[in-house]
Amino acid sequence: MATEQSIESLDTDILVLGAGGAGLCAALHAADRSPRLTITVAVKGLLGRAGCTRMVQGGYNAVLTAPDSLEAHLLDTLQGGAWINDQELVWTLVNEAPGRVLELESRYGCFFDRHPDGRIHQKPFAGQTHDRTIHKGDLTGIEIMNRLTEQVWRRPSIRPLEEHRAVDLLRTDGGQVGGALLLDVRRGSFVLVRSRAILLAMGGGPTMYKVIACSADKSSDGIALGLRVGVRLRDMEMVQFHPTGLIVPNSIMTGALLEEGLRGAGGRLLNGRGERFMQRYDGARLERSTRDLVARACFLEVQEGRGSPNGGVWIDVSHLGAETVERSFRGMVRRCRDFGRDLAREPVEVGPTAHFMMGGIVIDRSCRTDAEGLFAAGEDTGGVHGANRLGGNGVAESTVFGGIAGDVMAEWVAGRPLPQIPDALVEAAVAATTAPLERSEGESIYALQTRLRHVMWEHVGLIRAGEGLRQALGEIEDIGQRLDAVAVRGGGAYNLAWQDWLNLQNQATTAWLITRSALERTESRGSHYRRDFPGPAAEAVAVLAGYTDGTGPKVWTEPVRYTRLKPEAGRAAATVDVGD
Repeated sequence: MATEQSIESLDTDILVLGAGGAGLCAALHAADRSPRLTITVAVKGLLGRAGCTRMVQGGYNAVLTAPDSLEAHLLDTLQGGAWINDQELVWTLVNEAPGRVLELESRYGCFFDRHPDGRIHQKPFAGQTHDRTIHKGDLTGIEIMNRLTEQVWRRPSIRPLEEHRAVDLLRTDGGQVGGALLLDVRRGSFVLVRSRAILLAMGGGPTMYKVIACSADKSSDGIALGLRVGVRLRDMEMVQFHPTGLIVPNSIMTGALLEEGLRGAGGRLLNGRGERFMQRYDGARLERSTRDLVARACFLEVQEGRGSPNGGVWIDVSHLGAETVERSFRGMVRRCRDFGRDLAREPVEVGPTAHFMMGGIVIDRSCRTDAEGLFAAGEDTGGVHGANRLGGNGVAESTVFGGIAGDVMAEWVAGRPLPQIPDALVEAAVAATTAPLERSEGESIYALQTRLRHVMWEHVGLIRAGEGLRQALGEIEDIGQRLDAVAVRGGGAYNLAWQDWLNLQNQATTAWLITRSALERTESRGSHYRRDFPGPAAEAVAVLAGYTDGTGPKVWTEPVRYTRLKPEAGRAAATVDVGD
């Protein structure tokens, strides 16, 4: 059994958990800042092939030329986020994004689409006042991840550990987060990594929902690890549902994304009656409204009996011309044809799909968390996007804050001793992780998995209410208790049921945080819509979660701090100099 195997040890200066845009940018920045450091990157799957960044179709938001401005990007992001964003993090994002795009091209070899005169092409995306989204057709994520992965393999100071997942973070006697217990998925054995600094860049992923657009290998691992080690989280109730996930009856491909560029280019959403229904919900912006509003509109059309035959709506771009669609959206055209749909020539059936988590670990502008030695970047963190993420801001967030984290960690570890982890903590972590392998009989992991996905979709989805949230909370707590009685057959090596048990533990933890935070937010704001509180509250608050007294996770609210702009500033604020 796995418990009988010895535990390997590995020492490193910096440990990066996750290998998407945030993790790889962090590793590259740290390696280039201090080439003598040893940097270890642990990834649940294969380097450059796992995670969500590779799946990015749309693009990367950055201000490059007038009349766009950093102030306009800031205001668009705050308005899209319904004014609960951490404004210092937003300003860092918009201020650093232009330089990071140029770095991706000039240092790492990415090449984005251009105008005939050589200027980088930027296309329109919903919720933005300027054409700001840089792209490589509709396969932007593949371009970025391929180039970043090539650069990682070229740097001898970076050591990738493929198919290694973090199962616990470990503190020293002095309280520093100085180690992580990794599980080698291939062999079913453990590796104790001691590190001067650790980065959580594992990507959130709302895979606890029934219909998803994110990478299926995600299970909110970083968020659950952060909670267990004692850091605060914020706004966990803010889960983004993208409005246009493919509907493919009886297929796990239901939910796969048709990205926002279709709507930005002039795509039309039609209900089952053929009506262009967005006129009812946002007559000014129509299909270019923010994702939260468009997704909720699609959901309501179905709920009110105006849906398509398979319980969705239609997206139609055929009026743009088949040649234009095939040239501009090659990836999505191919994806639709795989399922017998012709995106270039006819409407395609779509519906809302769980896509992204705006909430996450509390960080400062340097990616520091509450715990000494622990940093975080990307979708594991909260505060940048507020109540709703603008399309194109996600991959920008990952690469911007990943790069910052790498630079900061490279400076932070200088002269610090290697942390020492108590043996008792390691042994306890191994015992907890291998517990289901020791049981001969118990609960079915897959029955619990199906139950969680159903509960989250039905009660903690696009439209919520107190009664349903309380019911969901009770069911999630019951699922968590039943997980302690699950039995997994077989040994540790490539045991997929064991991996699913580990995934479901973290998914259930995160589902509890989402649901409990949704109960705490007694208003409707952005992606969080409560039928029993249909309007926004007078005071904008952040919903915080964490261990405050050692007796279990608590949830509370704190007023949002307006450090740069206030909501009443309105559109006029786009011309205001908000400083550095």
